[in-house]
Amino acid sequence: MISGTVIKGVGGLYTVRLDEEINGEKYINVRGRGSFRHEKIVLLTGDRVEIEMQKENEFFCKKILERKNSLIRPPLANLDVIFAVIPCVKPQPDLQIVDKMISICEHNKIEPVIVITKADLDMDFANKIYEIYKKCGFNVFITSSENKNGVDEIYSYIKEISQKQAPLCAFAGVSGAGKSTLLNAIFEGLKLETGELSQKIERGKNTTRHTELFPYDEIIGEGHKGYLADTPGFSLLDFERFDFFTLDELFDTFREFEKSRGECRYTKCSHTKEDGCDIIARVKSGDIPKSRHQSYLALYEVLKKKPSWKK
Repeated sequence: MISGTVIKGVGGLYTVRLDEEINGEKYINVRGRGSFRHEKIVLLTGDRVEIEMQKENEFFCKKILERKNSLIRPPLANLDVIFAVIPCVKPQPDLQIVDKMISICEHNKIEPVIVITKADLDMDFANKIYEIYKKCGFNVFITSSENKNGVDEIYSYIKEISQKQAPLCAFAGVSGAGKSTLLNAIFEGLKLETGELSQKIERGKNTTRHTELFPYDEIIGEGHKGYLADTPGFSLLDFERFDFFTLDELFDTFREFEKSRGECRYTKCSHTKEDGCDIIARVKSGDIPKSRHQSYLALYEVLKKKPSWKK
């Protein structure tokens, strides 16, 4: 059996890194089996696959192995860690988009790690963002690609986990957040293309056009397992259009709420406005950051309006 990991897909052609070399080759190009299109099966970067050779040097994906998870944005399968990249400025950060991404991670059993970029442009604001997410129990890094602050700390974090396991880690965030610039600073051999920010709309030029995996044994060295993903930037996570999770599952995507489980006055508390709500009390006391509860409220309103058949 020929098996491997999809590391890139462009226009229906996928690059697979093989578990064992074929004729001295570690990478091969494959296409999906013809029935995939009829069955509406889409190969994702990160998929573990079984390959068959139909003609000499012509390979097809025979089977997609069971996924531990899969995401729409970024389009990836089998993720373990997402580094949620938040710029201090240019573009101005939208913490509700960040919190949506965190909730999607939590629902899919993906560990969110918060990375604050461009801290050299507004260190005070970087510290405020740091305090919000540190208080909620996340690993948080403050970085500046300009002066390399925080870069070594992220490198050490990835180096450590890639020695212990074989994680698939992705850097994800809005366009212009500085993901590729940061990755170039962390892993100098990557040389990813970077773009300038539009001065008019403060939106980054999306230089990363597809999701691609980079093996740790190639960018860090032997003994390191797993993959690093660079992903295209995005401007929204549309909960109205896509079914990320249901209203009943929302509470569990905010880890800082766990201490309040069963502590509200009413059994069916929505944690939006009720008297005796433990979460609201903790927001007022400062134990839960106000911005996080506001993100919960925004998601609650969207998910509440979704028709039951879409749940």
